[in-house]
Amino acid sequence: MRSAPIPEMLIDPAGSSRDAIGLGQSAGRGLNVRHGTILTLEDINVAFDGFKALTDLTLYIGVGELRCIIGPNGAGKTTLMDVITGKTRPNSGTAFFGETLDLTQMSEVEIAQAGIGRKFQKPTVFEALSVFENLELAQKTDKSVWASLRARLSGEQRDRIDEVLATIRLDGSRQRPAGLLSHGQKQFLEIGMLLVQDPQLLLLDEPVAGMTDAETEFTAELFKSLARKHSLMVVEHDMGFVGTIADHVTVLHQGRVLAEGSLDAVQANEKVIEVYLGR
Repeated sequence: MRSAPIPEMLIDPAGSSRDAIGLGQSAGRGLNVRHGTILTLEDINVAFDGFKALTDLTLYIGVGELRCIIGPNGAGKTTLMDVITGKTRPNSGTAFFGETLDLTQMSEVEIAQAGIGRKFQKPTVFEALSVFENLELAQKTDKSVWASLRARLSGEQRDRIDEVLATIRLDGSRQRPAGLLSHGQKQFLEIGMLLVQDPQLLLLDEPVAGMTDAETEFTAELFKSLARKHSLMVVEHDMGFVGTIADHVTVLHQGRVLAEGSLDAVQANEKVIEVYLGR
């Protein structure tokens, strides 16, 4: 059944229920989100050669929510994102995007096309191409690189790229080779490459690692502006950044959900202090 109870270890049970976190925004493109939940993971188990990477993990992400996932190294954060994007198949449990899309039965490509975008910690952009060409190419995921670049953009597509360039503050660098951008600008460009595909759920892995203070501050503003239009799941170690952006925080430990709630609530939780915060 998809209505399995949430473990009692969660410190904010009300904030963890499907109805409580569903923010009621439109997910778009016909995705069925009648319960206000865009991502449902229940009783997920993943083991590699006997090592339990995830154990009975249950997690709900509401439509338009900005969720932060924190936890020590080895807690299962990467495996969690691998399950959501189809890179890793769980041994058991259910994973649904919206109400009807069973992620465990979909390929990585099908999951991306359905509206889940993932950004890895290290930016991966086409450094020899311009900023604009990177965004143009990202819009045309079903074509080869050079065929995509030779194709003519529609006015609507060009307007969308212009909109994204303004959003990520790279409109003044549209013709600049991506390889000449700063580390932070490459991170913004890769986020833009996801945005032009209009994903409903964005998975972002340590997005502010290596950024300057100014870039980190802008990233916080950017993510807060994207929330409600999109749902975001952010894996991050920078607790100051987490405190700036998070609606809700989930703490993982040894592949399990250790605690969940507001940042203040999880920081005050004795189990979290013992295994992660170290105070």
